[in-house]
Amino acid sequence: MKPPIKSALLLALLEVVILVAGFLVVRYVNIELSFTDIIAVSAGFMFINLLILIIFFRGQSKEPAGQTMHTLVSISLKFLIELIFAFAWFFVAKKTGLSSVLLFFVLYLTFTLFSVMILLKTLKNKSL
Repeated sequence: MKPPIKSALLLALLEVVILVAGFLVVRYVNIELSFTDIIAVSAGFMFINLLILIIFFRGQSKEPAGQTMHTLVSISLKFLIELIFAFAWFFVAKKTGLSSVLLFFVLYLTFTLFSVMILLKTLKNKSL
């Protein structure tokens, strides 16, 4: 299976696991968090990661200078989009409760670790 397709399927699997775990936590643990918040944040991070994976894997078919530029652009774009997403979540949607902040940063770390693992695994096999 091609690495981009495999990475997209792994990302979808991660999203499903997060949604199931979030549903179980909301249902069985007394916490001030709604399942729609979990869906919104995890879907946002999933689409951001899907975008950067598309940019990264598109660059893997280029010459070495293009590979480096696509890698840097995907990482920089991930940072900027997640910064805008954090601004929208905390200030526009006014989700500043402890449970919302913890949810945001746990999902941020989860999806960031996922994307770093995919990028490093790809670059280990095919260096710049």
